[in-house]
Amino acid sequence: MQKTRTIIAIAWLLFWSLMISTSVQEYLREHDHGLWKPVLWETSSALTGTLLLLLQRCYTRQYDAWIATPLRWFLRQLPWLFAYWLLFVPIAFGMRHAVYALMGESYTHDSWSRVFLYEDIKMTVFFSLFTAITFGVLSFHAMLDQRVRVERANASLRQAQLLRLSQQMQPHFLFNALNTISSLMHSDVARADSMLVQLSDVLRATLDVGERHLVPLQTELRIVRGYAALMGERFADRVSISWEIDDAALACEVPVMSMQPLLENVFKHTVERRRQPVAIHVSALRQQDMLLLRVQDDSGTLTTARAEGGSTADSTAGISLRNLRERLSALYGERASVELHQLAPAGVLTEIRLPCAS
Repeated sequence: MQKTRTIIAIAWLLFWSLMISTSVQEYLREHDHGLWKPVLWETSSALTGTLLLLLQRCYTRQYDAWIATPLRWFLRQLPWLFAYWLLFVPIAFGMRHAVYALMGESYTHDSWSRVFLYEDIKMTVFFSLFTAITFGVLSFHAMLDQRVRVERANASLRQAQLLRLSQQMQPHFLFNALNTISSLMHSDVARADSMLVQLSDVLRATLDVGERHLVPLQTELRIVRGYAALMGERFADRVSISWEIDDAALACEVPVMSMQPLLENVFKHTVERRRQPVAIHVSALRQQDMLLLRVQDDSGTLTTARAEGGSTADSTAGISLRNLRERLSALYGERASVELHQLAPAGVLTEIRLPCAS
């Protein structure tokens, strides 16, 4: 609003500067002295007009909230037209008479009735233009304020949605991990104890990020590697995990727990259902302004239900993938994606593409 006031003030000064210079040029065509006279005429008009405008704005500012109902707003401005009719001539012409008297001259003009008629017609046009411009400026700022409020509401809604999704994902991950440890308690206490240590490391990493929605890839990898170590303890003889991480990608920000669901998907759909060893490859690669995250196995089979995020019969596996897609959509819109690809002769590749602006 302050910037708009400054622009209007500059435009107002330029307008009256143009009016004074035009009056001076016309005067010089017929006179060779008394240059102060046209300057006085226009300056007195400018000062009087400015005074009346400031008074109008001061006393009608309280009705700015009525800008949404233009008729009410304009009706509140209308009484000031009568003030222009009544006050402009006495104030402006009073200045001219006073200065002329100081200069030892007499200011002559038409009869007061003709002066009032002529000046009041000019003031009607002047008042109408100023009121219309004021209405336009106020309407523009009301539109901007409304847009800001909508954007803030959308941002708050998006934050609430992301928080809900994050809170949904963390208990889901925790319950799966505890179920895994529970299954080992009766068969291998030492391995169950080792898994508890790994779980505590993962939980400590998730607590460190607090309620943040985006973290550097380096922080996300701490969670993913902890989860991988946790699951590696459970399937020590049935899975091997290799890592390929581009150093240039470590500073890129990613949604919290965005890679862990991809790894969890492989264990849920492939490792748990096979007795043969499964090789998993995790990679992160930066391609200019995009980040490519991949989790690939050599034994999985891609079904339609799995590609879409899990079926009713396998809802636990679907929660994480659907959750991830919703979070990416909320954060990046169409600039991010999650895709699953069937590899030949066997294996599934899951990859995330998202912007990297680091």
